[in-house]
Amino acid sequence: MRRGSRAQNPEPMAAFDFGRKLDQVTLDALVGREYHLDMRAAIEGGWRLFREHAGEFIGFTIILFLVSAVSSLFSNAGSLIVSAIFSPLSAGFIIATFRIMAGKEFHFNDLFTGFHHFLPLLLAGLATGCIVGAGFLLLIVPGIYFMVSYLFASAIVVDYGVEFWQAMEISRRLIGKHWFGLFGFMLVLIVINLLGLLALGIGMLVSIPVTSCAMAVAYRGVVGEHDGEW
Repeated sequence: MRRGSRAQNPEPMAAFDFGRKLDQVTLDALVGREYHLDMRAAIEGGWRLFREHAGEFIGFTIILFLVSAVSSLFSNAGSLIVSAIFSPLSAGFIIATFRIMAGKEFHFNDLFTGFHHFLPLLLAGLATGCIVGAGFLLLIVPGIYFMVSYLFASAIVVDYGVEFWQAMEISRRLIGKHWFGLFGFMLVLIVINLLGLLALGIGMLVSIPVTSCAMAVAYRGVVGEHDGEW
C-alpha cells in the first residue's frame, strides 16, 4: 500500500473550534449519494487493518480501558471525565483507519489526534447520548432508531471538520437510506464484542479495535473517498 507524506495533510482544527458548516453543494452531493453496504467487506477490512497494526491497536485499547477504570474511581466526576474525553479518544480508531486506507503514514500518536476535533466530538457524543437516552424512555424504539442513525456522526466530524449537529444530521440522512442494513451491521458488531467479553474480557482487546475499524471501513464505503483533516 502506498504511503504518503504527513506534510500533505491539511492543517488540523484547533481543539476548541466548533467546526464549520458544509456548503450546500457539498452537502447535497454527500447526502444524495447512493451506496451499497457490504457488511462482510467492512468486517474483513477491520480485521485486516487490526492484523497489520495489532500492537498499536491493542496498546491504544488498553489505554481506553485504563481511562475508564481510573475515571470510575471518581463517582460522578468520573462519568464527566469519561464523557469529555471518550469521544475524542475513540475517534482515534477512525483516524487510524482513514490514514491506513488512504496509504498515508501512520504512527501510534495518530490515535490521539481525535483531540484536534475535541469540542465537536464532545458535543456530538453528549447530544447523541441525550437523544438516544430520551428515545429509550419513549418505548425503546425511538432510542434504537437514533442510536443507529447517529453511528457515523463522529466519523463525519473527523472526515469533514463540521460542527456536531450538522454531522449528526448528515449521518441520520445517509443511514436513513438503508437503516435496517446498518441496524443489522451494528448488531453484528455488538455480537463480536460480546464474544470478546466472554473470552474473559481479554478478547475485547481484539474485538473493540476490529469492530471500530470495521465501522470506519463501512463509513468510507458509504461516503466514498475524501482527503480530510486526519
